[in-house]
Amino acid sequence: MIELQKDADIWTVTINRPDKANSLTHAMLTELAEIMESASTARAVILTGQGKVFSAGADLEEAVAGLATSDVWERLSGAIAALPGLSIAALNGTLAGGAMGMVLACDLRIAVPTAKFFYPVMKLGFLPQPSDPKRMAALIGPSRTKLILMGGQKIDATEALAFGLIDRIVEGSEMLDHAGDLCALTVAAKPDIAAEIKRMCSL
Repeated sequence: MIELQKDADIWTVTINRPDKANSLTHAMLTELAEIMESASTARAVILTGQGKVFSAGADLEEAVAGLATSDVWERLSGAIAALPGLSIAALNGTLAGGAMGMVLACDLRIAVPTAKFFYPVMKLGFLPQPSDPKRMAALIGPSRTKLILMGGQKIDATEALAFGLIDRIVEGSEMLDHAGDLCALTVAAKPDIAAEIKRMCSL
């Protein structure tokens, strides 16, 4: 349910469980974390999904059984944030719940026009993972972060772009090609130069 394609220096990681809206099990999250922890040699990593939804977050049965509060989410987002290369979330559709964490940890986010974004963690009686509100607030500010996390608002791609939650809106047929184009200069650069520029851009 997690696919990895290595094309020279670019790794493409695909969540492939479209029949369940790409909801994430503990095993899937662990596999994603392991891939990201091993991707230090990749010059760029693209994270995407199959179907019309990027991810609906935690698998509901496993969420109730404890996945919603597992530290595997932080392990995954931390591994993505630590990547020396460029990381891009290519959002093929709606992004919901705990899946937001891995996307917030990426360097860039592009999304299809039909994508929607929401994180109903408070409604479900859980806290978000510790790093998620901080990363979201760094992108869109504290008030808009509260609008999503506390106001429970679902925002569309146009509003997400205006907020700064995503960086570009791209048609689905062009998504992966556009992500590859964004990686091209980083892949062509000297690794130490690209890594240092990424470090310099960090808050």
